[in-house]
Amino acid sequence: MTQMWKPGLSLIAVSALLAACYAETSQPDTVDEQTQRAVAESAAPVIPQSASAAASTAAQPAYAGRWMGVEGTFMTITPQTGNAYQVVITDLDGPKTYAGTLQADGLHIERNGTPRVIVPGDGEATGMKWLAEKSDCLVVAANEGYCRD
Repeated sequence: MTQMWKPGLSLIAVSALLAACYAETSQPDTVDEQTQRAVAESAAPVIPQSASAAASTAAQPAYAGRWMGVEGTFMTITPQTGNAYQVVITDLDGPKTYAGTLQADGLHIERNGTPRVIVPGDGEATGMKWLAEKSDCLVVAANEGYCRD
């Protein structure tokens, strides 16, 4: 039995080699550069808004809704009047309700006497490996975040 040359297979092989070469040349040169880029992207600055812009943002559903955490935890944010929100965080101890106020830098709550600012971010910004691949998240504190699926 003779082998027949198949131009389609050759084209696929050449395409794969070219794609691999391109991927190598488009990557940062060192692990340090990759780390610095990842830190810079996850720590993107929050651009402050005016008070009127923050109030108009309150009408948008950016914070409103149900946000899923890990191990059955979740956070539900409900808009109230003006820039006020009700924040319910349900963890392994059960639900706890907090009054929130939307300001230029995020959604402010006070939990156990400690002020917190809930800010948008991605899964990596939450610091939780289970959420690392998510893109639409809210960060409450270090290693505490909730994402939409």
